[in-house]
Amino acid sequence: MRLIPAIDLKDGRCVRLLRGDFARETAYPTPPLALARRYRAMGADWLHVVDLDGAREGRTDSGNRALIAELARGSRLKLQVGGGLRTRPDVERVLEAGAARAVIGSAASSDPTAVREWIKDFGHDRIVLALDVRLDADGTPCIVTHGWQRQTMRPLWEALAEFPAAVPTHVLCTDVARDGALSGPNVALYAEAARRFPGIAWQASGGIRDAADLLALASSGAAAAISGKALLEDLIPIEELRPFLPNA
Repeated sequence: MRLIPAIDLKDGRCVRLLRGDFARETAYPTPPLALARRYRAMGADWLHVVDLDGAREGRTDSGNRALIAELARGSRLKLQVGGGLRTRPDVERVLEAGAARAVIGSAASSDPTAVREWIKDFGHDRIVLALDVRLDADGTPCIVTHGWQRQTMRPLWEALAEFPAAVPTHVLCTDVARDGALSGPNVALYAEAARRFPGIAWQASGGIRDAADLLALASSGAAAAISGKALLEDLIPIEELRPFLPNA
């Protein structure tokens, strides 16, 4: 399993939100490019970047666009970038800016027909579906959209059924209740996801706090783990991270 560091951008700064709540923000002083280069030096080969302004506003012309292009040019990391990518021109712009993959969230639920076409046209390896969830009272993972501000009652498994099993190569799934909380990942969710859809390279996100969590996710069948806060706050010793960093 590969560890992919995450950088969330808001107003040009690195921040983390607690459970996707814009009112519960922690800002970090390290400039985004310096942070990306630090992760490269640790041995990472990919960087997950979220334009929070774009996600909230539903547009890709936020002030973070130039910064994303700078990260693509200057970090020597492959970028997967999301946040407000809801139309074909949005996807084109982020790929033209240097991202290796575009991360599609809300549109994957609201317009799966269009997203299937994007996967076909841009390539299976250049599109990541971001199907993020909150668990309902019965424990069913239900989709959240629009920067995690809108809760649906649609199960994750139903949303994925809109895509033939061979189409989405990469699916990122965040249990929003655990995001930024350092409460441990929802390992059972990813084990069930890998069991139901074994042909998908699942990216697990939300709650990672230590190396034991990474080992548990690897055992669940996840192909990658996305970590933001634990890495930003140096909670996991580098020697424990190395097994999950391809260039360490």
